[in-house]
Amino acid sequence: MNLDIYFQPLTTLEKSYEKDTLGYFTDFHNETGFPDLEGAQIAVFGVLESRGAKENNFNAGPDIIRSSFYQLFHHQKELKMVDLGNINQGAELKDTYYAVADIIQELNKKGIFSIILGGSQDLTYANYLAYEKLEQTVNLAVIDDNIDMGDDAEPISNKNFLSKIILHEPNFLFNYSSIGYQTYFVSPTTKKLTEELFFDIYRLGEIQGNITHSESIIRNADILSVDVGAIRKSEFNGKAQSGPNGFYGEEICQMMRYAGMSDKLSSIGIYEYLPSNDFNHASAMLVSQMLWCVIDGYCSRKKDYPIGTKENYTKYRIHVENTDHELVFFKSDKSDRWWMDVPYPPDQFLKFERHHLVPCNYQDYKDAVEGHIPDLWWKTYQKLN
Repeated sequence: MNLDIYFQPLTTLEKSYEKDTLGYFTDFHNETGFPDLEGAQIAVFGVLESRGAKENNFNAGPDIIRSSFYQLFHHQKELKMVDLGNINQGAELKDTYYAVADIIQELNKKGIFSIILGGSQDLTYANYLAYEKLEQTVNLAVIDDNIDMGDDAEPISNKNFLSKIILHEPNFLFNYSSIGYQTYFVSPTTKKLTEELFFDIYRLGEIQGNITHSESIIRNADILSVDVGAIRKSEFNGKAQSGPNGFYGEEICQMMRYAGMSDKLSSIGIYEYLPSNDFNHASAMLVSQMLWCVIDGYCSRKKDYPIGTKENYTKYRIHVENTDHELVFFKSDKSDRWWMDVPYPPDQFLKFERHHLVPCNYQDYKDAVEGHIPDLWWKTYQKLN
């Protein structure tokens, strides 16, 4: 498949980059042609689509982010990265979604990690559609100050794309995780629905109290969607409706590194950056540093589950008193990261094989030792059985 039919070449980048910068390691789609995907590990592309946001225009964002991102120095092993250029909006919104889904699906087939520069956050729906033809259930994690359920009867937008994902048929969403939502932005009805669906939702205070807790949540995702509105206004001006509360710059960067380190995550999108509010491009620099952390994490991958085998893990069995359940934990000998083994019906092997080994943390293990079954175990058990 020729992906170049979807892209416009880049015309505003530097002609050359200093040695050891990210631009130095990147093959660009420019006047010389489309980059060779053979051997590529990471593909970056912009999506100039804002119709899902109605009042805002994010289309200049990807190129402004690139202008600082590719100047940053890379300190790890060499990598081959490609920048495919920008997707212009289609005749209709659904045409843009089709293009994004087609591209990510093809990159996934080639084992290339996708980085999407948005564009409005409803493009998460297009990212999700890319996994439909893989015929396997997937996990979606969203870093956002809100839970964008909205009104599913309305046309798709950045306010209701989660409803569209949940109601999509055929449905192949196994789990949704909300990271950093702020309760006063979320209706009780939406919160109740997520709980009834056994989804994982974490308030801003829960994550900020221990940012390392986000690592296992992100490690469980196939797709990560980031709304820059999750960052507090004092740290980030380039957003239409940034609030006084949110993540600090170093916190969002730490989570981006966790994302890069995850052997399961195959695509990430960063959305809603509004250049017209970013007067000195400081917010674009923060997005660039977030992307740098993704790359740095990617180069630190340990080939843990689901890439590796259980032979490289230490297994722990814990019997929980007054229940029929034995909790089984695995700890990676390579990375010291933890997983829980959640049982599921044998006849559902093909459907749930990717989801029974759930990323967790040391605190979950300690809770089990003290006789408390972790909430994450219960939620996963309900979905599997």
